[in-house]
Amino acid sequence: MKAILPALLFVLAVGNVHAAEPGRARSPLPANECIDTTQINEWYIVDARTAIVRTGPKHYLVTLQNDCPRLGTPPPGLIFRPNPSNAIVNRGRICGEVGETVHSRYQPPCAIESVSRIDKARFKQLGEHATRHGSGAELPTALPAH
Repeated sequence: MKAILPALLFVLAVGNVHAAEPGRARSPLPANECIDTTQINEWYIVDARTAIVRTGPKHYLVTLQNDCPRLGTPPPGLIFRPNPSNAIVNRGRICGEVGETVHSRYQPPCAIESVSRIDKARFKQLGEHATRHGSGAELPTALPAH
């Protein structure tokens, strides 16, 4: 036991140092700038962690926390799910907050890391390299449980 204790303390100390390192701060969009999922005109899957979305004149870059290789696969469509508080308070808009997800019909949800506004030129540039695309988005059949 005495031999294990120093090793265990070392592992805990290293883990705490890494946990204390400042990570990338999440800065969600203001409510009036969030993605209104009822207004999505088109979307593109750029790669396994990146999607772009257009709602009328607004263009968005959606970055996922992990690879989501089947996003947008047949049947085509994206289903955005707000976090429980935004489901009610922000009428289901996607702002880049903790707990928001996106998925396709036969795929588990993928956690959204961030959402940011981009200009039309950047949207077009990213869209040219997309692996999948579609028009509109599917609306969730039920809001997440509280």
